[in-house]
Amino acid sequence: MGKIDITKLRTWDEVEADLMKDPGFRKAWADIQPEYQLARQMIGARLAKKMSQAQLAKRAGTGQAVISRLEGGNAKPSFTLVKKIANALGTDLSFTFPAK
Repeated sequence: MGKIDITKLRTWDEVEADLMKDPGFRKAWADIQPEYQLARQMIGARLAKKMSQAQLAKRAGTGQAVISRLEGGNAKPSFTLVKKIANALGTDLSFTFPAK
C-alpha cells in the first residue's frame, strides 16, 4: 500500500457539499433527519447522564435492543415510547416544525 498524500484529502464539508448537489441524495438526507435528530439528542442526553443503554432501557421500561435501534436510527418509535425515554432521561420533550 502506498503513502497517502494528505494534502489531497477532502474535508467532510467538501464531500457533503458535493453530495448535496444530487437531488436524490438531498431528498434521502432530508427524509432521515427526524430519526437522526432523535438519535443524536438521545445519545447526547444519555451520555450526559453517564447512563448505559441498558440503564436507560430499564428506566424507560423497554429493552436495551430498542434503545440501540433508536440510537442507530433504525426504528420508528411511538410517541409514548419517546415520552418514556425523555422521562427516563429526566428531560423535557419538545418538537419544532421549522419552515422548509
